Amino acid sequence: MPKQSDNERNDPVQPEWLIEGHRSGTKYEIDAKGTTEGGEAFLIVECKRYGGRRVDQGKVSDLAYRILDTRADGAILVSPMGFQAGAKKIADAENIISVQLNQDATPTDFVMQFFYKIRVGIKMSAKSSVVAKSSAMRACAKCGKTYPSEEHGSLCGDCR
Repeated sequence: MPKQSDNERNDPVQPEWLIEGHRSGTKYEIDAKGTTEGGEAFLIVECKRYGGRRVDQGKVSDLAYRILDTRADGAILVSPMGFQAGAKKIADAENIISVQLNQDATPTDFVMQFFYKIRVGIKMSAKSSVVAKSSAMRACAKCGKTYPSEEHGSLCGDCR
């Protein structure tokens, strides 16, 4: 899929963007770009997974510079483990929001921690089936009680 550059789409969250740095003149590939209604402000969205390690200070510092260079209003960094202590300090100072999402998440099945709240998505399905069995019954000639027709005679077992 070709990367989109600024001003090519109007969706509030747009995946795989190239955004230009105003200070450096370089282009940055980002995972997604979130914009406010009307497009006055935008957030950089990045997804990182480092094999069981928290996002380190260097990765968050890199993202902080991208915010500064592109004039973004902040960023959302999605990872399964969250931030290391130094990375969290930089994130707090530079409006970088941590979203923790489990590694095997799908669009319908996930566990996400965002702003100290946990959200869970579970895809549920149900199957039902009906089995019908027919049987013929007879009424006892003496008491009227019903009994299976396989039994012979006109009387139930109690009246025989």
